[in-house]
Amino acid sequence: MTDNDTPDALIAPPGLKGLAVADTVLGDVRGQEGFFHYRHYDAAELARTHTLEDVWTLQLRGELPPTVDAIDGGRYRGLPVSVAELVDETAARVADPMVTLRVGLLALGDHEARGSMLDRTDEQIDDDALRLAAVVPTILARHHRVRLGEQPVAPDPELGHAADYLRMATDSMPDPAAARAVEQYLVATVDHGFNASTFTGRVVASTGADMAGSLVAAVGALTGPLHGGAPSRCIAMIDEIETPDRAADWVRHQLDTGEKIMGFGHAVYRAEDPRGVVLREAAERLGGDLVERAAGIEREILAVLAEWKPGQRIVTNVEFWAAVVLELAGLPRAMFTPTFSVSRSIGWSAHVIEQHGVGKIVRPSARYIGPDPQVAVAG
Repeated sequence: MTDNDTPDALIAPPGLKGLAVADTVLGDVRGQEGFFHYRHYDAAELARTHTLEDVWTLQLRGELPPTVDAIDGGRYRGLPVSVAELVDETAARVADPMVTLRVGLLALGDHEARGSMLDRTDEQIDDDALRLAAVVPTILARHHRVRLGEQPVAPDPELGHAADYLRMATDSMPDPAAARAVEQYLVATVDHGFNASTFTGRVVASTGADMAGSLVAAVGALTGPLHGGAPSRCIAMIDEIETPDRAADWVRHQLDTGEKIMGFGHAVYRAEDPRGVVLREAAERLGGDLVERAAGIEREILAVLAEWKPGQRIVTNVEFWAAVVLELAGLPRAMFTPTFSVSRSIGWSAHVIEQHGVGKIVRPSARYIGPDPQVAVAG
């Protein structure tokens, strides 16, 4: 009998779609309802009313402040000198910030969290999760500054995670309203069910690998264009369309040529994407010509998509309004997609801890569908 000869093996659907592969207390997505939650709290409402540090605390500690002490991300945001030097050297050679992020996380993991999770206490693993998630904005901002030929900006532990990320990336104190809008984006994207990157991180964690290795694996999954998305392409689309009166013809041309419409449609949501709703509200509070044009373009695109597939509801996803918020906040477009990892690293680390607690390796089987193997005949 081979390793895959399991008499009662179940055949999973392609992409494991609709198949529950684990238990979690960290949250869920109800696509038909247009609802998602972190633990037992409405995640969209958390984005409206709470800080990123509050939600970080919720995912790692199980409750919101003040029931438990709030996580102080600023305390962990700095990089050891040797890690900072390696980040800078990588950034000078590699254009992709996600490559630099992986190098930085592995370097910090080797510097501060040596060894398998099986060899570390729960307290040490919790500390690893905090330290590694906290440095993500620092690494990304350093990468950007080095690529510009500018000096990196050191983190300010007194600032919130979102505001300090903007400050480190742009070398200027962000407008409080813009920083809050970016923070709402980060809160809304901390976690989102068993997506590809979260599942990847949990699979690696199930082997007993260290926290850094698990998070780096998740980052690798996020770099795939079918998962991480690209808000920068949404803002480029808005630029190309220019005004709402041009949107319908532009979309029909895209559909006729088989091109995707960035920022619209989602694999799970059949009702409105609640993350997009929160970010539309955030963008409207910032106001301005871009917001007005984006709202008009969104209306026209949705109308054409409704005509194109009348029996299927295609909704605006998180990327469209995230692009507008990040653009208004002054982040360079090359940093739009990497910014997603600033928040998702918090969710990944919580999942890695949860998976570690399961204590069982993820080891499914595969169904062989190739030619019959040649069986050796004894002489």
